Formats: sequence, structure tokens, C-alpha cells
Amino acid sequence: MRVVLQRVKSAKVTVEGKVTGSIDRGILALVGMNKGDNEETFKWMLNKLVNIRIFEDENDKMNLSISDLNYGLLLVPNFTIYADARKGNRPSFAMGAGPEEARESFNRFTEYAKSNFANVQTGVFQAYMQVELVNDGPITILLDSDKLF
Repeated sequence: MRVVLQRVKSAKVTVEGKVTGSIDRGILALVGMNKGDNEETFKWMLNKLVNIRIFEDENDKMNLSISDLNYGLLLVPNFTIYADARKGNRPSFAMGAGPEEARESFNRFTEYAKSNFANVQTGVFQAYMQVELVNDGPITILLDSDKLF
């Protein structure tokens, strides 16, 4: 599983004119699923997302997490996280899980997240989504459950 996380002042996802997920301050996570992602992967990634210390404390040090502050987590499925653009100008989308496995994994991950963290919102798998955000910082971090970076 790969995630591009962004610290946000607000974020929302709209599908066909309807808001499907919205948070105030917190983390917007663009989520790509890999082949073989499982409960161990979900546990590792959710732990990172809710405990990563990217919010300032009273001394202006990034020392607080969304868990500490009761902020939101917006999970947005995004297969292009696994795009490979090393050759040529057209990215390959052969990496990562195929559509059915990715859908099942994303749904299981969001269920796991919702049962283990209070404020989780989501986008819609394989939908054409409009994602709006107010990036805070900006702070953008890449996470990879295979720890490739």
C-alpha cells in the first residue's frame, strides 16, 4: 500500500455533485493498493497515518498527530499512486493491485480504519472524483508499506 498524505486545513471529495467525504483539519490520504495488501498492511498504514507527528505543539514543533488533536482522516482511493513513469512520457499502470483486488482491499482498509479511528471519511473507489483541499504548510509525505521510500 502506498499513500501520499497531505496535512490539510480542510478537504472534501465530491462525486457527481454529492460530497462523499469531508474533513476540517487533518490528513488527506491518497491511497494506492498493492497486490497482497492484508490486515497487517492495514494496521501498519493506519498506525502511521493517525500517529505521524506533523502538527505543531505549543512550541511550534511538529510534535502532534491527528490522534492527539482529534482531527480527521480523509481516505481517497487513487490507483495512480502506483504509476511507473520512468520510461517514456506515458505512465504504466501495471504495478499495484488489479481493480477487483484493489477495490476489496480499499474497502477492507476503510472498514479497518473506521473501526479503529473516530473521524474517517472516504472517497469512492473507481469513481470520477473532485478532491478539494486547503493544504496546510504545505506538508506532503509519501508512505509505502513495503518501505521502498
